[in-house]
Amino acid sequence: LAGFSTFGLLYTVQPLLPEFSRHFGVSAANSALAPSLSTGLLAVMMLIAGLVSDRVGRRNVMITALLASTVLSAASALVTDWTTMLVLRALLGVALSGVPAVAMTYLVEEMDSRAMGLAMGLYIGGNAVGGMSGRLIAGIIADHWGWRWGIGVVSLIAVASTLLLWMQLPPSRHFQSRRGGLRQLRSRWRQLFADPGVPWLFGTAFLLMGVVVTTYNYLGYHLLAPPYRLSQTVVGLIFSVYLVGTFSSAWMGQQAIRHGRGRVLSISYALIIAGIVLLVMPWLWTMAIGIALVTFGFFGGHSVASSWVGSRAGAIRAEASALYLFSYYLGSSVLGAVGGLAYTAWDWVGVCAFTGLLTVIGAGIAWNLWRRPL
Repeated sequence: LAGFSTFGLLYTVQPLLPEFSRHFGVSAANSALAPSLSTGLLAVMMLIAGLVSDRVGRRNVMITALLASTVLSAASALVTDWTTMLVLRALLGVALSGVPAVAMTYLVEEMDSRAMGLAMGLYIGGNAVGGMSGRLIAGIIADHWGWRWGIGVVSLIAVASTLLLWMQLPPSRHFQSRRGGLRQLRSRWRQLFADPGVPWLFGTAFLLMGVVVTTYNYLGYHLLAPPYRLSQTVVGLIFSVYLVGTFSSAWMGQQAIRHGRGRVLSISYALIIAGIVLLVMPWLWTMAIGIALVTFGFFGGHSVASSWVGSRAGAIRAEASALYLFSYYLGSSVLGAVGGLAYTAWDWVGVCAFTGLLTVIGAGIAWNLWRRPL
């Protein structure tokens, strides 16, 4: 439920970017600021939210964050100018930061280590369902009743999901309140960056999220334009491919335990590269397979890398999770926006070239993690 609500609210606007360009008269790169500002502020504020949760508890932070986020999302459906929309989306990122900064730590603290791969995979699978549902529902509703109704309906669903989370999420049994200043935080960060593998996993998060967000941000523009001229409903239905993430995240997490994390992470990047090659082709059937491969590889790689960070960090896993997700959402914000410049300059081929370059770099990191003993 937490993952579902988070990604549903965060990426509701992604299929609506062409609508924003039309309604507010902004470019593709400018329109992409709607999700990028949210993820950018979320990335920064997660570092603070993690410290707050160390004092007041994981559950309290998650519930409060989601309640505030649903209000801000609903308010964004009522705006009449682009600046106000961007301000609300930025504030949503600030509010929503309390969930991803805490949820992974909550799982690591509460779950048996033997179930961690599957548990983390299921949480990330919830992210996949939320991301798919938010995009799919918003896209279809916007095609019939406008983008305001699209955002509004997703916001109402998130309210219901948050209330269920409030009633069902078990209290922490292993949480211990901890007070730590910035000096201690810097010490823990130095310890993490001294690890031979953890910084590379942060880089993996940055690249993986940048690839998938850039791809989904501008795929809608490509398919709404000639020669395809697909409807907003059909473009919204493309996000149903996120369903493969619910399987990929859990299954790849289990395969990583069986065959090794480095090997499975490398396979994830290979799938993404194959998907990008198919996406650059002009036929819809190859593009459909391509987006499925990119999505499968992304969720599999994220599941492997996130659980790997938690297992390596030991007692400072809260800080490790926060920095991992900082890198993850920073990749969404920065690379997703830069991808807009590639689209403006070279159209869809530019987007595929940009994401292909990012994937090759990520594959090199995965190979390094696989071949060196960590």
